[in-house]
Amino acid sequence: MKSDMKKPPVIKNIKQIGQSRLFTIEQLDLEFSNGERAVFERIKANAGKAVMVAAITEKQEILLVREYAAGTERYELQLPKGIVEKGEESEQAANRELAEETGYAAENLKILQSLRVSPGYFNHKTDLVLATGLYEQKLDTGDEPEKLEVIKYPLADIDSLLQRDDFSESRSIAGVLLVIRQLF
Repeated sequence: MKSDMKKPPVIKNIKQIGQSRLFTIEQLDLEFSNGERAVFERIKANAGKAVMVAAITEKQEILLVREYAAGTERYELQLPKGIVEKGEESEQAANRELAEETGYAAENLKILQSLRVSPGYFNHKTDLVLATGLYEQKLDTGDEPEKLEVIKYPLADIDSLLQRDDFSESRSIAGVLLVIRQLF
């Protein structure tokens, strides 16, 4: 199949216009192949990539956590997630985050796909990891300011999960749908 991919624009200048503990905001001066120039902004995560864990119990339930989301100023149901630390592989980070947030670890871990949120503005990558063969293992080394509520949601009732107002995080929705496609 022939690719009709255009040549990416040339970055003429990058200027940092904002900085926080988690992100850097940059302004890019671009020149496109047709000679047009434009200014774009992007957010660069200061941490490396992240993992999101779709952990499936023997009873065909998916583990979710209820966690405060500052962006929406409310508690949201989502898949367990976190940053891949230096020296870790995504599967190791997924098992660590799973144990920290849910009190379970997994015998089997498989990266299903890498997900991105708003790639037009944000460069961060999240590996979706399927975790099966769960067993109890609590790690108290997490960075959560409060204990997370763990919810076991039946895979057979995924349609109702997708209708919930408090299950709106796009990576979690995509993760659940990718897991359902993988398992069934």
